[in-house]
Amino acid sequence: MTGAGLATLVALHRAATPDPGVPTVLPHASGREPPQHALSRYHVRWYTASVVFLAFDVEMLFMYPWAVVVADLGAGAVVEMFVFLAVLLAAVAWARREGAFRWA
Repeated sequence: MTGAGLATLVALHRAATPDPGVPTVLPHASGREPPQHALSRYHVRWYTASVVFLAFDVEMLFMYPWAVVVADLGAGAVVEMFVFLAVLLAAVAWARREGAFRWA
């Protein structure tokens, strides 16, 4: 390592070392204590909604490449996509029956 590189590393280390008088456990942006814990702010039903959203998002990951090559693959690819969508529809029906889409 050259002398300039070593001097740069030393300068960066000194600049990055926190001042012992600065509190490091307080929130960064506002400086206020949060009114509640971060995990208690969201109701549990939003986790179910996010999982349903991710399921549909992953479905799109499969459908975009399929749409590009469906003309080359023929009718078999169309049948496979309808089977995939039927399985997804069955999962949505089950989630609805279990109450995953009730918001109140």
